[in-house]
Amino acid sequence: MKSAPKKSKLHPRNRHNKGYDFALLTHNEPALSPYLVQTPTGQQSIDFSDNKAVKTLNQALLKSYYNVDFWDLPAHNLCPPIPGRVDYIHYLADLLADDNNGVIPTGKQVNVLDIGTGASLVYPLTGSAEYNWAFTGTDIDPVSVKLAKQLAQFNNRKISIKLQKDPKHIFQGVINAKDLFHLTLCNPPFHASEQAAAQGSERKWRNLGKAPKSTLNFGGQNNELWCEGGEVKFISTMINESADFSEQCLWFTSLVSKKESLTALQEILSKHPVADVKIIDMAQGQKVSRFIAWSYFDKATREEICQTFS
Repeated sequence: MKSAPKKSKLHPRNRHNKGYDFALLTHNEPALSPYLVQTPTGQQSIDFSDNKAVKTLNQALLKSYYNVDFWDLPAHNLCPPIPGRVDYIHYLADLLADDNNGVIPTGKQVNVLDIGTGASLVYPLTGSAEYNWAFTGTDIDPVSVKLAKQLAQFNNRKISIKLQKDPKHIFQGVINAKDLFHLTLCNPPFHASEQAAAQGSERKWRNLGKAPKSTLNFGGQNNELWCEGGEVKFISTMINESADFSEQCLWFTSLVSKKESLTALQEILSKHPVADVKIIDMAQGQKVSRFIAWSYFDKATREEICQTFS
């Protein structure tokens, strides 16, 4: 039995456009069965306020669609929604295709750098399954780095994981002189303080019709949820540091949670010799999200670089 199709605006290639196929998911991951509930309209679903239910759903999705046989993470770590995370991957593929005669480049020759990969390793695991890209993940948390390495090893994925030893930096210290990347991606901490993160958590509980709980949110360590200055400060650091690696990456990108952040980020980019800036809108149901992308190479040069894909 499939869940009721939602008015989904997920990317056309997203495997979750038509809702969750719970018959398939419970067949591949029987541990999901106890968490199934029936909605007032008679459809199957899960209680999305239940951490264990969401994590088990993720395990079922990753096993059923992305060849991830083992996936787990500590309760205090951010539990990512798989459909939305994969959407970012698909739109990044389109970004590369725009410079490659409309053809999505696949294979290990495409190198992608995931900033803040976290203990979930969700972007490298799904991106390598969808497009067979080569991924490098970075994180400032040693425990997350250790767990991410274990996930890569358990699932036989050749994903490089690096510890960013200096949390004040993003690219410095992890991009070496000989490294070349076609894409960077990032889901930055968007709250500006722990208090703002807690308030955001309370809003989530209220939206689900639940009383706010004492835990900060549905999962997520401080470095995953907030940083001083919020996403504008974080992405600003990314932009400023990207200038030092302008010839080592085709496209730098980052998710931007708040639309009002774009003006400040575009102003910062205008102070750098970038050749192209794009803002790509994504939507999941009623929620609209986006990412910003910038390149120091003009389109003709990017197209020339992309000829190496074929």
